[in-house]
Amino acid sequence: MARTVKKPEVRRAEILQAAGNLFQSQGYETTSVDEIVRAAGIAKGTFYYYFKSKEEILEALAQQMCADITAQSQLIADDPHLGAIEKFCAIIAAQNQTVDQGQSLVEDLHRPENRALHERSNIETVLVFGPVLAAVVEQGNREGVFQVADPLSTVQFILAGSLSLFGHQTFNWTPEEEAARMQAMLLLIERAFGAAPGSFAQVLGASIQGQG
Repeated sequence: MARTVKKPEVRRAEILQAAGNLFQSQGYETTSVDEIVRAAGIAKGTFYYYFKSKEEILEALAQQMCADITAQSQLIADDPHLGAIEKFCAIIAAQNQTVDQGQSLVEDLHRPENRALHERSNIETVLVFGPVLAAVVEQGNREGVFQVADPLSTVQFILAGSLSLFGHQTFNWTPEEEAARMQAMLLLIERAFGAAPGSFAQVLGASIQGQG
């Protein structure tokens, strides 16, 4: 019987899926390359053809999550029936849902030994996800609900701050402390966007809490 030859992108996706399932079920630290190889049904040489290490697998999964968030957000941003505030709230809610679904991956990224990878993931989020949100802010400017001179820089500043402040157990906030800082961030965003008091923070706060 002839051996089935799969396209590189298909094989790579299968390896990622096998690794992601193992990381989810038994944890990143306790998963070996040999286990990933067996789960994917490939030779070890095939694994190393696509990935140099287990850390590179984790990085690829983080990039995939960021790409998924960006793609979902772009669909919302392109919806002609939604206003800017509605879009922004829907995007944040969808982002939180995607992160919750990949919580095991998020926890792995926040391990001390993966700090460098975590920082690269945050940088990619700011650079890739930022322009999508900036386009929504530009729409808000046109609608007159926002007044932002530099949408992209403003959004990227807020993203970088929120990723640092609310990173998983970065500061070990209590639930009460985290809630207080979340409220402060919402008020900060509202003021940075030049939105009318209460017109933005209340809606976005409800969207975030609804995903909790």
